[in-house]
Amino acid sequence: MSDEILKRELLEEGTVLSLTLSQPKGNILSTPMLEAIAAALAEHEGRQALRLVILRGAGGNFSFGASVPEHEKQNAPKMLATFHRVLRGVARYPVPIAAVVEGRCLGGAFELALCCHFVFAAPSAVFACPEIKLGVFPPVLAAIGPYRMPTAAAERLLLTGDDVDAATGAMLGFVTTTLAKEPDARDQVLEWYRNKLRPLSASSLRQATLAARERSPLLLALGEALEVAERRYVSELIETHDANEGIAAFQARRAPAWKDA
Repeated sequence: MSDEILKRELLEEGTVLSLTLSQPKGNILSTPMLEAIAAALAEHEGRQALRLVILRGAGGNFSFGASVPEHEKQNAPKMLATFHRVLRGVARYPVPIAAVVEGRCLGGAFELALCCHFVFAAPSAVFACPEIKLGVFPPVLAAIGPYRMPTAAAERLLLTGDDVDAATGAMLGFVTTTLAKEPDARDQVLEWYRNKLRPLSASSLRQATLAARERSPLLLALGEALEVAERRYVSELIETHDANEGIAAFQARRAPAWKDA
């Protein structure tokens, strides 16, 4: 099952691991998808020559985010625990991980990209955490947003669910490079890799990657701050009418009937 939803390739003489989310059109970050990502990273973590992991989506979109049914009250605690465990693993990974974003990168997918070391955005890229429109909020963005972009921008995206394009993402600082329309996005990233990382020592790059995040505010925020946000979500938010109404309305494709409670 994991090989069907997550395509794995070793490229550049085994120095690049390419992982492709393959459940078009949404490439939803369901629990099986998250576990597949974690397993692939663990499998290749000890590969001595590995210098870069590329994470992308098939079918023209990076990912529409986490599974909405898994946001339901009875599923949310387990889903959040799994999601946050996997994202902590991404942020702590000893080899740089690059999110290559084409099309929509929404909700949990945006949070996943923010945990990566590099974000490459095609002209079609759209980033957003629209959870507030469903009556919930994105805990990872709440915890780490201010460490990946200006605080005011992170708060605006959290509180409005607004989207930003590739150029705006670059201006805010979380997008490493905006890509051209042609050729293929992954090919452009591989060309960047050949110029920037391939000539480097894989061992030294690994040590530098670990050192850069060992005591970083990002990892600290993925600890206590994220635990606090997760507890608020599980113990308070999902006990409200509106959080459950928003998820139900989205799945029924109707407007939510808020009670402001």
